[in-house]
Amino acid sequence: MNFSSDNWAGALPQVAEALVKHASGFATAYGQSDLDKRVEQLFNEIFEREVAVFFVATGTAANSLSMALLNRPGGVIFAQTKAHMIEDEGGAVEFLTAGARLHGVEGEKGKIDPDNLERAIRLFPAEFVHHGQPMAVSITQSTEIGTVYSLEEIEKIGAVAKAHSLPLHMDGARFANALVSLGTTPAEMTWKRGVDVVSFGGTKNGCWCAEAVVVMDPARARDMPFIRKRSAQLFSKSRFIAAQFEAYLSNGLWLDTARHSNAMAQELAEVFRTSAHSRIAWMPDANEVFPIIRDPQAKRLMDAGVNFYDWNPPAGLALEPDEKLYRFVTSFATRKEDIEAIRSIMSA
Repeated sequence: MNFSSDNWAGALPQVAEALVKHASGFATAYGQSDLDKRVEQLFNEIFEREVAVFFVATGTAANSLSMALLNRPGGVIFAQTKAHMIEDEGGAVEFLTAGARLHGVEGEKGKIDPDNLERAIRLFPAEFVHHGQPMAVSITQSTEIGTVYSLEEIEKIGAVAKAHSLPLHMDGARFANALVSLGTTPAEMTWKRGVDVVSFGGTKNGCWCAEAVVVMDPARARDMPFIRKRSAQLFSKSRFIAAQFEAYLSNGLWLDTARHSNAMAQELAEVFRTSAHSRIAWMPDANEVFPIIRDPQAKRLMDAGVNFYDWNPPAGLALEPDEKLYRFVTSFATRKEDIEAIRSIMSA
């Protein structure tokens, strides 16, 4: 029973079938095939406007190349203090921007607080050369702790960014999970709220290896083909990323899988909330669950073959000496019987 990460799950059958379907024959390389162009049109449709789409291999590449596109000399990027871009990209953002800095902004529930963002930006006045200059704001949707920005929250952050003439980036590694949690559309969750660039993730939600940088204004993406090539992210046989996205985005598959993983997270959270041996640190909005579990019961779960990670508790979260905070991640591959097995262990 694997709840370590949605990265551990395999691929959707439809995605695997699409790869097999396009494995034979010939197609124009480097993103120029009919399939690539067809999938680019799919992105236009789901975002309800013409966008520029650039396929890459990983979420780290999508985030880092997004920042490279928005880069400025001495650039400073503002992101939530615990954002993946700050804590888990291994310096890739700094490397691919040739030295841009990441400035953490505090906020509750894994989100940037707009007032804190305003204060943080003002620490770097544009005319003061020694501090560098603000270049972008980045939010993670859904967040690193399984919460989701509301449309109003995105709009408020977008307004702060716009007031300072800064582009707003969305790290959408779990874009679909956030989208179905809000019950909204890609357009409403992005450009209609001030988002300029999206790291659009498919891998965590059932693709084999499919991520994309989506630029809402194609005119702004003029340099991205060169940035992507220079960063070794231009696939010669890009039709295989396109094939995954075609299957993923067709017939609402990506939304159905996200709904399933979110629903499994809600059921799992309820197991931990109602157990005498655990409690919930905060209720999930998407597909990451953070229970506080007593040590004996956590060991029972591990001994039963349940895989999950311990997690550093945020400031202000009080734990008893025999408790720890853990992270459980559900996916398209999570089964109800896995949840029931955990329920059985936690109720013993």
